[in-house]
Amino acid sequence: MAVVEATDQEFKQMLADNEKVIVKYYAGWCGNCKLFAPKYRRLSGDDRFEGVTFLDVNAEHNEVARQMAGVNNLPFFATFKNGELVEGQATSKEDSVVNLLNNLN
Repeated sequence: MAVVEATDQEFKQMLADNEKVIVKYYAGWCGNCKLFAPKYRRLSGDDRFEGVTFLDVNAEHNEVARQMAGVNNLPFFATFKNGELVEGQATSKEDSVVNLLNNLN
């Protein structure tokens, strides 16, 4: 599955339409965010996480989505199930993101 860019306008609808969602919050100036992008795309195609919707949200331009996850640093990853926040974590470690995904299942 591809990574979908989401903005405040469609964020809540995306959470409502998809049972399991992981969101990567990033900013254009964030070096670690850019470095993690290929890993995130690869994880989105991993069979272990079939059924999980992968979203990218620019934290600088989408305050509502940022506040829903309590973003406090970048890159920040948050998981949602049935529209509710499960957990969130600021990290640039792939193992940490995989753990978030595993906890979603």
